[in-house]
Amino acid sequence: MTLAALLLVSAALFGIGVYGALSQQSFVMIMMGLEIMINGAILAAGAFWAFSTEGAPKGQMLVVVFMTVMAVEAALGFALVINIYRVRKADITEKLKKLKG
Repeated sequence: MTLAALLLVSAALFGIGVYGALSQQSFVMIMMGLEIMINGAILAAGAFWAFSTEGAPKGQMLVVVFMTVMAVEAALGFALVINIYRVRKADITEKLKKLKG
């Protein structure tokens, strides 16, 4: 694969993620859109690193670290969504009038 093809796929993933995050009202769908956006950014960073260093393993480790951070972020985000649902019984953004209180 060429760098241009990988960047095109990365841009498509990022665009789909932006659309998914901005067009949905469900907390889970918003988080899925954010995860797709992060995956697109990771793919672009990994592609740049692979093509600029001829596949040095340092870039691969950076991608693995980013994916680990993304998994932790997803776990914390879903924990927050579950807590909001338990406290406020809100599963979509319109049901939350205010976050404070």
